[in-house]
Amino acid sequence: MTLAADLVLRSGKIATTDKLDVFVSALAARDGRIVALGSDGDIAPLIGPRTRVIELAGRTAIPGIVDSHCHPDSYAARLSSWELLSPDRIQDRAALLARVADVAAARGPDDWVSGYRFNENKSGGYPTLREMDEAAGGRPLFILRTDGHIGLANSRAFAELGIDATTPPPAFGHFDIDPSTGGLTGLVRETAAHLFLERIHAGDTPESVADGLERVFAEWTAFGITTVYNSLTPSHAIAAYQVLKDQDRLALRVGIIVSGRQEGLVEAFVAAGIRSGFGDDRLRVIGVEWCPDCSTSGRTAAYYDPYVGRRIAGEPEPNTGVLLYELEDLKARALAAHRAGLQVMIEGVGDRGIDFALDAIEHCLRHHPVNDHRMRVEHCCYVTPAIEARLKRLAVIDSSATGFMYDLGDAYAANRGREAMARMWPHRSLIDAGIPAPGHSDAMVCQANPFLALWSMVNRKSDTGGDLDASQAVTPTEALRAYTWLGAHSGREERIKGSLDLGKLADVAVLDRDYFSIPVEEIRDVAVDLTLVGGKVVWER
Repeated sequence: MTLAADLVLRSGKIATTDKLDVFVSALAARDGRIVALGSDGDIAPLIGPRTRVIELAGRTAIPGIVDSHCHPDSYAARLSSWELLSPDRIQDRAALLARVADVAAARGPDDWVSGYRFNENKSGGYPTLREMDEAAGGRPLFILRTDGHIGLANSRAFAELGIDATTPPPAFGHFDIDPSTGGLTGLVRETAAHLFLERIHAGDTPESVADGLERVFAEWTAFGITTVYNSLTPSHAIAAYQVLKDQDRLALRVGIIVSGRQEGLVEAFVAAGIRSGFGDDRLRVIGVEWCPDCSTSGRTAAYYDPYVGRRIAGEPEPNTGVLLYELEDLKARALAAHRAGLQVMIEGVGDRGIDFALDAIEHCLRHHPVNDHRMRVEHCCYVTPAIEARLKRLAVIDSSATGFMYDLGDAYAANRGREAMARMWPHRSLIDAGIPAPGHSDAMVCQANPFLALWSMVNRKSDTGGDLDASQAVTPTEALRAYTWLGAHSGREERIKGSLDLGKLADVAVLDRDYFSIPVEEIRDVAVDLTLVGGKVVWER
């Protein structure tokens, strides 16, 4: 007797296998897993009276998108009370100040006014301290730049934290000082920005973050995303995910990358004996992460050669960026986690930052060799030939911030020079060298929609059409593989997701056009008609 399927997709073009190069017309799933693939005729015997049959009518279906490095938790925490200041809403400084004034006017006299995803390169530059003071109407104001590494505070916000021009900054942070006046400019960098974030987010609870996450995932399923790996997950977000799971409100599959930024959290996982893989198909610990490198678009990421282009007032001269850990300290932290069976991930953006991350990873392997360790350098943007060779030798995953190409590509070219683009996110070279390089959005630093990044990977252009060097262009299939099988591989989940094969999870995105044959200029216009997680529809357009 043949058991009937719970779900059948038929009469379509369904991409299967890890290389996305084998297509079938039909798929059947039962209990959330794929039980059959083939022609419509092959699958017909599995259709029973209770089987949900979805007619694809020629449409293309792909494995669900695996966004292997993003920040849904921080986005969720800001949805309720922060103001979105992204370039699609704010085109110039006047619009920024007007929006801040409107928001402030609706708040109490002592309420914080907070904004996020501000991009000075596309929204008229940084406002002055005086402009922010006037717009906020006496209320404390903090604006987080889109990269999450730089913030803007007004005079009331500085006063709330007891900071003035004579206050020493925290380790690895900076309060920018106007060289002409000796006063604060309002710009705060790295750990100095975290002081304001900690104050504003002090009231967050697992329940409030869980409510925000439910809203975030309702948005992201519309992009065909079925799995996210939450980068730098703090303890309250870990608790929020468990609230959602317990209440059956977790629409997507979540991989937790434990935050090394929260002091003692990684060490608690080590002490508890929790290893990578702990959890289940819905919620799983993927690894641990530290963030020693910074932001190229914000001119703080660590490079060997100085930044070019327009300087920011208060920026060091020459500016080669900063690193946020002492190397020996990072080595010790990473080795303890690595010995404990936790997959180590370290951010490196500029070439100096990537080498710094690789120094710590190499230390781990020297003292505790592990085959197939899958340690990752996060973002891993400026990959010179020497770094590429080092990644290959150490068998390290290049966890590539391909989302930066679309939203931040122009700033990268302006701050590093056009010639540097030949080695920025060099996926053609990485593929040819056999280096695993999954792509990720880093949302909401950048937009969550994966088809924007896929468009940039194939066309090697920014959102404005800016040239990112076509020598590193990849095929549409190669780009999509970075967001499916390679994403799953980077979290040791390729046996259950990342391709549509027998026995794997029935996580599927049905597209409104054939991704594999459309003109490459149309890739960013691809829309998702259906998203299925475990054979159940979680989004329908």
